[in-house]
Amino acid sequence: MFHIILFEPEIPPNTGNIIRLSVNTGFELHLIEPLGFSLDEKSLKRAGMDYMKRTDFNVWKSLEDCLNEISPNAVYSITTKGHTNYADSNYQKGDAFIFGPESRGLPKEIREKYISIFMPMRKSGRSLNLANAVAVVAYEAWRQLEFK
Repeated sequence: MFHIILFEPEIPPNTGNIIRLSVNTGFELHLIEPLGFSLDEKSLKRAGMDYMKRTDFNVWKSLEDCLNEISPNAVYSITTKGHTNYADSNYQKGDAFIFGPESRGLPKEIREKYISIFMPMRKSGRSLNLANAVAVVAYEAWRQLEFK
């Protein structure tokens, strides 16, 4: 399936919601340290609900360690500064999607190193909620595989 990579996530309820999403889509979830919360945090468990017991997610010391281990076909950085509309990309099984921390997004070096995609928004907006952005991209990628 696909890989969701949260680079230095900061808000536990977002990560909890993404845990639920990964269980329901079959996507593998990877968290890159440092995390802005403890994995024992109450709000993470509340958002993840019983899905916390039904999923395995990986915590990595670095993005490089994660990518070396999972060996994705393609790596996409999702950013408001992206070059390609997320809906215009052709995703393949095994691709990885990197999402940045809520307060600052992905660092420039990550945005520039990987295929940079964005989600259209009105100019008056700044960014989407992390869990919402992950859901939008995840379901488009899965749709392209006809939800198999």
